[in-house]
Amino acid sequence: MKSPLVHGNPRVFKGWAAGCVVAVCALLGPAAQAQAPQPAATPTCPALLQHRFDRLQDEKPQSLCQYSGQVVLVVNTASFCGFTGQYEGLEALYAKYKSRGLVVLGFPANDFGRQEPGNNQAIADFCENTFGVKFPMFSKSSVIGRDANPLYRQLAQKTGETPQWNFHKYLIGRDGQTVRSYPSTLDPKNPSLVKDIERFLSTKS
Repeated sequence: MKSPLVHGNPRVFKGWAAGCVVAVCALLGPAAQAQAPQPAATPTCPALLQHRFDRLQDEKPQSLCQYSGQVVLVVNTASFCGFTGQYEGLEALYAKYKSRGLVVLGFPANDFGRQEPGNNQAIADFCENTFGVKFPMFSKSSVIGRDANPLYRQLAQKTGETPQWNFHKYLIGRDGQTVRSYPSTLDPKNPSLVKDIERFLSTKS
């Protein structure tokens, strides 16, 4: 068969060339795809952490998915409570275990005894100036009832327990599924809580 070039018909030649390109691409396509770099797998974020909250200090939105794979201690806090001194123990836990994957998350709430009446800036200043709090804290919200923030609603569903007062604690495992609940009266330095934290830290996600 004569080449289209012999006939000098540019339209025929264009069609012939396009057909060749398609045929070559069909042959090389799978090989080229096999050699192409594959995108890195994205770590999955457990449903329990698929929430966004404003940071206490500047009210910038933060995704809790950034804590996926870590052990998370969630605490509802208040500035004028008999348990407010627990800030010190919570910060000590965070400082001691953060290199191993523990994060403490504070959620100021005015649900109990109206013991957190201030605005976000006042709460942030109090926590930093009085207790030197460095662990992440979020804007004031509710943790019980119809107005409870979505994380606390899920924690209550998972454990069957809701906070009865300020400084209730939930400990979430690396898998984002295992959750333990502790009453406000349990001090952060309590051996049973420390033991659970160490056990959760030693478990792979």
